[in-house]
Formats: sequence, C-alpha cells, structure tokens
Amino acid sequence: MIVFDLRCGEAHVFEAWFGSTADYDSQSARGLVACPICGDGDIGKAAMAPAVPSKSNRAASPAEVKQGLAALARVQAEVLSKCDYVGGNFANEARAIDAGEAVKRGIYGEATRAEVAGLVADGIQVGQVPLPIRAKADA
Repeated sequence: MIVFDLRCGEAHVFEAWFGSTADYDSQSARGLVACPICGDGDIGKAAMAPAVPSKSNRAASPAEVKQGLAALARVQAEVLSKCDYVGGNFANEARAIDAGEAVKRGIYGEATRAEVAGLVADGIQVGQVPLPIRAKADA
C-alpha cells in the first residue's frame, strides 16, 4: 500500500491509499479519483514529505549490539590489565598525577559527580568506563 496526499482543483488536500503508484495512475486516468470534500474530479498529487525515520529511531541490529559489547569488553580488559586501581582516592590521585606529584600512569577508581566535574573544570582528562564493582577488601 502507498499513501498519497492529493489536491483537487478547489485546493482541498486529502489523503488516499492505493495498492501502488500504477493503481493511482490507472484510477486517476479512468476518472475514479474524486475529492471527498467537494466531489471535484480534477485531482493531482500534492507535495508531501516522505515518512523516513531518522537514524536515532532505528534499533541496533543484533550484530551491531554484539560488536558494541565486544568493543566495550576490550576497553574494560585494557583498563583492568594496564591501570592501577586507586579506589575512592581517584580524584586526589588524578590531581597528584596531573601536578607531577605522583608517578604518571593510568588509574581507575570511584569518584563522585562533583569530584569528576571539578577534575574536568581544572582541565584534567577523565573518562567513564563501566567496570565490575570491586569489593571493599579489593581496594
């Protein structure tokens, strides 16, 4: 099925459904299409916008989801294997590294939103990666 916006000679615009463009052309040529408002048979297609969904409305395919999860798993594995866990001392340790008061290295841990906002405001680069929650004994 296809829907067309149609306009009569009296400028009434209405919507009509057809099996195909060829069906519309055939019915129009035989005078079978008329304005439902005034009955005028002088009908033509009106300008209309196609109903094309934006990409943001498109659900990710299973393959795309799998690819995204695999990429996240690679980042998580790299952080866990190459960075030092500093627990709740993340903001202080990040500031110390930035100031040259601590050995420059990758770190990860916990910080409040306010602490992260402060780091960012001071020009210290931070990022968030979802990681497994560590037990207090692991800190």
